[in-house]
Amino acid sequence: MQNQPLLLSSLLRHADRFHADTEIVSRTVKGPIHRYGYSEAARRTRKLADALHRHGVVNGDRVATLAWNTYRHFELEHSVTGLGAVWHAINPRLIPAQISYIANHAEDKALFFDSSFLPLVEKLAPELSTVRLMVLMVDRAEMPVSASLPNLHCYEDFIETGNDGFEWPEFDELSASSLFYTSGTTGNPKGVLYSHRSDVLHCLSITGAYSMGFSARDTILPMTPMFHANGAWGMTHAAPMVGAKLVLPGPKMDGASIAELIEDEGVTVTAGVPTHYSNLLRHYEGAGIKPKTLRRIVVAGSAPAASLIEGFERLGVAVNHVWGMTETSPCGTSPQPSRRTEVLQAEHQRDRKTSQGQPIYGVDVKIADDVGREMPRDGKSSGRFMVRGPWVISGYFRNDKEVLQDGWFDTGDLAVMDRDNDIRLTDRAKDVIKSGGEWISSIDIENVVSGCPGVSEAAVVGIPHPKWEERPLLVVVVKSGFSVSTASIRAYLEGKIAKWWIPDDVVFADALSYGATGKIQKMELRQRFAGHYATLEKTDEKI
Repeated sequence: MQNQPLLLSSLLRHADRFHADTEIVSRTVKGPIHRYGYSEAARRTRKLADALHRHGVVNGDRVATLAWNTYRHFELEHSVTGLGAVWHAINPRLIPAQISYIANHAEDKALFFDSSFLPLVEKLAPELSTVRLMVLMVDRAEMPVSASLPNLHCYEDFIETGNDGFEWPEFDELSASSLFYTSGTTGNPKGVLYSHRSDVLHCLSITGAYSMGFSARDTILPMTPMFHANGAWGMTHAAPMVGAKLVLPGPKMDGASIAELIEDEGVTVTAGVPTHYSNLLRHYEGAGIKPKTLRRIVVAGSAPAASLIEGFERLGVAVNHVWGMTETSPCGTSPQPSRRTEVLQAEHQRDRKTSQGQPIYGVDVKIADDVGREMPRDGKSSGRFMVRGPWVISGYFRNDKEVLQDGWFDTGDLAVMDRDNDIRLTDRAKDVIKSGGEWISSIDIENVVSGCPGVSEAAVVGIPHPKWEERPLLVVVVKSGFSVSTASIRAYLEGKIAKWWIPDDVVFADALSYGATGKIQKMELRQRFAGHYATLEKTDEKI
């Protein structure tokens, strides 16, 4: 057999040779739609790689981006990795102190950024100790005068310094390809460094029929940002691998803007977090329309509510709920119906749709106790959700702390697995609630509450309690035009969850706080309401 290294440059080379006219369409930062084929994308990417090389970027250098999902960001991802440098996509939703920390920790040599982030970069520039090259991702006509960034380059001028005859180099497939930092809720963000081999294997797996099942007939729209875990969950790898049309939405992520792209570009599959889909579903339901071409959605980040799944199914759209994290590149599980599970009763089918599915090939999984022993696959025995595989982290970038236990990575989730290998997360280890010595799943309560009439969003957190150690507190956002009370919610929960699981109190909020990756900031809620039950107890005593 021929021994050819698994390199990311092979993806765009393949698309250029065999899907040359298939389009990459993106909504630009300024708004207009840009479109071109894979052939033109590959030509510009080669020029950009050569320009980077001419400006001193060499194998292993980190090249950072602060950018939305656009064609220029796509070009940067593929040119940097193809050159043998390391693409470092920074999450602009992190606080400025974290952005400067990770840029310095990564020792980024260059920074490319969209015009949206010019004020941020001007502010942070004095703190970026290793950055020697800054490029604003605009045309010459849009180039501003920046007093604080006197040597700022224009992207289109920069790319013209390269030659489109650039030949992609060959190197060790274990070389680093890209770097992503977790948005951890405690301490500084931690870096996860992917390799070319891990990325290509991950992409081969997620395109399979047992996972996301992409083909050249698809039009893929990743709503999840390219700065989230491996280029929009690997979508910017998968599209050129299979020759699918790729639609990049830019910064406008409201339901109406996404629906417009879906209709105009014939999108068949999207990827995003539940918040994205809640906005999109509200748009469709409010307008009283159904998408014409959308056939399935990929949802991850957190478990989708049953009401969200049912809402899209009413529109004729299938829901593919997958699980993953930055440390798993990110995809680790997906729904894989078997001959037995296909004939399950409707109630059990609904339960499976809100679960995390089954392990995809390449990811080994076990539910373990505190010392790493595997728990029974009985759907009841909860334990630590542990994984291993060729695209699972072995250690954090520039961090000597051991993260594996006998070769397994602890995801930080608690889960159960049944005899059909169906995995259901019962909680984050840090979010599970211990009340009177018994465990309560915040996720299970949230899933039930989400179906309560008038509830738009809900979060459950464990709050210190003077008698029971911890008790669940429910924080609810009410849909516009609805009247919801603590009594009505408690009445709705009766009989749907254990009586002692029902939160002692409900707090109504105008909105929930979301972190940089679109997840509810439960730590912030725990801190804000830490004394809530102590206060209630004192109030009760006075009464």
